[in-house]
Amino acid sequence: MHDHDASGDNADDPAPLRTIELEDRSGTLSTPAASWLREHIERAMEALDTAGELLVTVVDDRIMARLHERDTGVPGTTDVLTWNYAQDAGRLDAEVVVCIDEARRQASARSLTPEHELLLYVVHGVLHCLGHDDHEASARKAMHAEEDRVLCAIGVGPVYSRSLGNEP
Repeated sequence: MHDHDASGDNADDPAPLRTIELEDRSGTLSTPAASWLREHIERAMEALDTAGELLVTVVDDRIMARLHERDTGVPGTTDVLTWNYAQDAGRLDAEVVVCIDEARRQASARSLTPEHELLLYVVHGVLHCLGHDDHEASARKAMHAEEDRVLCAIGVGPVYSRSLGNEP
């Protein structure tokens, strides 16, 4: 139990519990790239003020295409797939799978690093878990603005708005 002063300042409250795991099943993510990505995922979760558990798995086109078809019925690879297991809307319990091959293609087209692109995919997936949608034009615009807001807040800068018209 924490004591709170009359001003309502909760400075003694512990930080929200966040568990973030990063797995590289592609076998191609360098140690420095993985460290950068993990650090920036943690910072993005802080910027989103989101607590909970997040498993991020980096895969290649082959694995992503298999998952994409299995779970959506759509053949071929994609950038990100997300599974939201949360029972409570205020807490994150999710798995986000991101495709390194797609990130490399998009990063090259946008003059970014693959790590920046992967981070965008992770933020996109987490926003889906938090209730954002990108099926309608106005919702898509709001979601992409929130992605860029988060990425700017953590010092990365806008990633999506550098797009050449491709949707993450």
